Amino acid sequence: MSTSKHKFPALHNAMWPGIVGKGGDAEPAIDLDTMLNLTASAEVNGTKFDGVDLFLALPHTDIDSTDDQLKELADKLAGHNLAAGSLVAPVWPPVGGGSAMGSDEERGKFLTQVRKACDIGKKLRDLGIRKYGVIRIDSAEGPAAWSEDPAANTKAIAATFGEACDIAEDYGERLAAEGEICWGGMHGWKHMVDLLEQVGRPKTLGFQADMAHTMLYTLGYNSPESRLLPADYDWSDRSVLEDALQQVANALRPWTIDFHVAQNDGTVKGSGSHDKTGRHCPPDDPNGKMNIVEIAGLWMRNEDGTPTRAYEHICWDGCMFPNSMMTSPETWVKILATMIQVRDAHGWD
Repeated sequence: MSTSKHKFPALHNAMWPGIVGKGGDAEPAIDLDTMLNLTASAEVNGTKFDGVDLFLALPHTDIDSTDDQLKELADKLAGHNLAAGSLVAPVWPPVGGGSAMGSDEERGKFLTQVRKACDIGKKLRDLGIRKYGVIRIDSAEGPAAWSEDPAANTKAIAATFGEACDIAEDYGERLAAEGEICWGGMHGWKHMVDLLEQVGRPKTLGFQADMAHTMLYTLGYNSPESRLLPADYDWSDRSVLEDALQQVANALRPWTIDFHVAQNDGTVKGSGSHDKTGRHCPPDDPNGKMNIVEIAGLWMRNEDGTPTRAYEHICWDGCMFPNSMMTSPETWVKILATMIQVRDAHGWD
């Protein structure tokens, strides 16, 4: 019997760490079945993961999956007692998408992938395996290209995101823009707020907060003008970091509709084709800079201390974990224990 203090939000594990940064000259990808087995096997005092968030790209879930393949996926998840939650739309050129600030053709490819992802989301809902979650997107462009003409490029991204909102609404979906330092126009917290405000569709487009990425926002990687921590910041002074994270959370919490629990050691990491991103660390990493449970509260609670209830599940993101760590069952028990602590501290019934 579970000893978890609260029932909500549901606890999910991300499947894309099995793919992102893998392949090529990097470590091989970890297949979806292995990721599902490891997730379903983790248990802490009777509590297990409630579901998974999925990456809609091969070698996991094909964005062009047939109805039969989606039924097979739903049956597989049900067999593990796992729900499907948020889905990552493969909007990047290497997997069939295109830049959100690019040519008409590139933007068309971006929107096609959003439409396909929304269609899969609806079909999984119809199959009864998905009752909550969003479709995750980003600009599919780097900060360097964006910086060639910031105003025009943010305007173009906002226009593309607006069209994506139209598509999402047709399918009864919501979109969450992932704030990460590697995505142009979203690579700094001020830029992220500006983009969301320019789109101006808060009922359809919100923000996906990932603790590892939002911590890097405070350091101004790729966006020095957005830096909040002093250049000579002493990590032992936790109050300065907490104040900076509070400022970022206050700016983006009202937009947040999807939340990733994560740890970060304050450095930038890249692997395979995915470069310049937040260094996700295991919850017990001695170099981790955040008190995970405490900082999660900045996102899960309003300024008055009440839970936001802005999402029905939270997800652990272990992106860029080495395969040896990801294939160890002990890893997922530690992560699940941390997720339970976060829900116990900031959840609801």
